Amino acid sequence: MISHRFTTAVFTLVLCCAPVALCGQMAAADEAAIRASFDQQAETWNRGDLTQFATAYKNSPDILFVGSKISRGYAGMLERYRTAFPTREAMGTLTFSEVEVQPLDERFATATGKFHLARTAAGGGDASGSYMLVYEKTPQGWKIVRDVTISAPKP
Repeated sequence: MISHRFTTAVFTLVLCCAPVALCGQMAAADEAAIRASFDQQAETWNRGDLTQFATAYKNSPDILFVGSKISRGYAGMLERYRTAFPTREAMGTLTFSEVEVQPLDERFATATGKFHLARTAAGGGDASGSYMLVYEKTPQGWKIVRDVTISAPKP
């Protein structure tokens, strides 16, 4: 016969471990959602749809961009993209590589990696660099709230 103590100990262990197991599953789903946003961004960029590309970002005046300048806001970000990439040729073909996603907690995660724009000389030539993004889990899904992008020097 199994003792009451043993049964209680096993039950307690199961109750303590179940949330950890569920968090692991949730983290995997969240990581998959963030990784899918990179695929979506590349797809929308490569078809020339800056408006849809921008939906990966939280539509808020508080989002922050760090590059050669520090700027804030969704509307300004979209306008800067439209100014910097006025034509399909200037946009080129976007790819992401070496993407690493690291959850910070249940609401925030970071993603780091590299980007590459393949463009013709007339389109501005190839461009590449690295990024570190902070994602926030919102009712609309995982959205970028901080974007630190560093362009690689041109050869």
